[in-house]
Amino acid sequence: MTVPEVVLDENHSWPTHGTYEYTAYYHSRQEVVGFDEFRAQRERPAYDFAVIGAGPIGAALAYKLATDWPHSRVLLVEKNWAEPDRIVGELMQPAGCQAIERLGLRTVFSDIGAVPVHGYYISYRGQSIYVPYMQRAGKQLRGVSFHHGRLVMNLRAACKAQANITCVEGSVTELLGDGAKRITRVRGVRVGPSRTTADSASVDVDARVLTFVCDGITSQFRKQLNDRPVEMISHFCGLVLEHEPVDSATYFDGPTGTTEHVARPAPGVANPLPMPHNGNVMLDGVGPVLLYQMSERETRVLADIPGAQLPSEANGQLRATLRASLARAAPKHLYPGLHATLMQALDDARRIRCIGSKFIPATSNSVDGAIWIGDALNVRHPLTGGGMTVGLWDVAILTELLRQHGKLPDAQTARHVKAQWQWRRRPRALVVNVLSVALHALFAAETKELGLLREACFAYLARGSYFTMHPSGFLSGLLPSPLLLIFHFFSVAFLAVYLRISGSSVAYSGGSLAFRVYSAFYTLYIAAGVILPVIWRELQP
Repeated sequence: MTVPEVVLDENHSWPTHGTYEYTAYYHSRQEVVGFDEFRAQRERPAYDFAVIGAGPIGAALAYKLATDWPHSRVLLVEKNWAEPDRIVGELMQPAGCQAIERLGLRTVFSDIGAVPVHGYYISYRGQSIYVPYMQRAGKQLRGVSFHHGRLVMNLRAACKAQANITCVEGSVTELLGDGAKRITRVRGVRVGPSRTTADSASVDVDARVLTFVCDGITSQFRKQLNDRPVEMISHFCGLVLEHEPVDSATYFDGPTGTTEHVARPAPGVANPLPMPHNGNVMLDGVGPVLLYQMSERETRVLADIPGAQLPSEANGQLRATLRASLARAAPKHLYPGLHATLMQALDDARRIRCIGSKFIPATSNSVDGAIWIGDALNVRHPLTGGGMTVGLWDVAILTELLRQHGKLPDAQTARHVKAQWQWRRRPRALVVNVLSVALHALFAAETKELGLLREACFAYLARGSYFTMHPSGFLSGLLPSPLLLIFHFFSVAFLAVYLRISGSSVAYSGGSLAFRVYSAFYTLYIAAGVILPVIWRELQP
């Protein structure tokens, strides 16, 4: 699929324009085997690997397995091979792009109208700061934003092009293996039609080496591994803004040595973003409001509404809440163009698309013969856009460990590799997962203490140097250091203590000196309660 877009490719490391080698397979259904056809096969090949789910993680994994072991057989089962339509999973952090490159899919962002992303513009109380992505070897690292469905289709196209991958449209209804109440060893999968009923036929398929569970955030097999309750944190409500592309963009060194982004709008209806080709985070709404481009002419708006319960759309409460949140996040006197565009998009939306933001910590995998990976293993808040980064690095680390053995692993080798993988994946996953939950707590700021911490976080990021660049490294997945994350988080907390005691806080003002001291250290206690329980849950076996 070729998307007609303005050619403005600033992403030299990971091209967003040009030709994708598997474009011919984008819409092709010829390589996809329907369930009835799959069931009717008299001589079904023996499969070495079975992959459940052809989302971004499952498709990337299947491709890498097939190319690393060209003589193996890979079964890839997906319920629906049509282009998916989601309102999250549309921004790849620089570390995720690095993982994509290590998986041999460097050009996967081509031909889908993707846009380079250089960092974050953050606004709060009429002020703004810019947090660029880190530099490596003198080069500015970049992320990519895109239509989620188009990226998935490009990844699936790469799978369709591999002769040793069997792409099946169906549903895995059961993991086959040993164990009574809880499975202890997986030996294969039971495949049924995409829409299964009690009377549906099924096919049992053996996976001689490993079965990979990659069926995403709604995984039906997660409870085999992790029966902890799912924690609903908030909801993201999505809109789309349409606009003209930027004409060109230049970069220069700011006064503190950081790289700032300046975009000159094209003639006509200008791109309303404060800083195109970047993530734009507005902190003055009911919850944080995120804006990023899906293409040169489309921008995604994600407005966060904190809490497990979503206001009702039927009685107009949801729209009223969104209108108030967007108006506060982008006030008319500061962002007239963006304000008008947001209000118009809300008025024009026939329905508001919403998705729950959940947190599910990972757990050790004690089931032989199977590996849970991606959102099927653990889920973090989508605020920081780190889900695909964690999942793709999980794929990269796992396949590298498997490949080190030179041949298809036996059961004992697979068990050893899985233990190594769980240890090596943890630092990056912990940083991204903990940061997403902790940062949402601060940015949503449902109490005065959290509002004070949000104010301190903004002031901390505005200091430049490592006060800015280390947090940028956490956001982008490029700095997977849990200890450094804890250091910076509590540095923010102690800055909040100073702001409160000194009386210089705007978010939490007033009171005698004694009360300010008390409330400052109570805020420190609140900060510890935000991050430490999440870290503890991430560290649990």
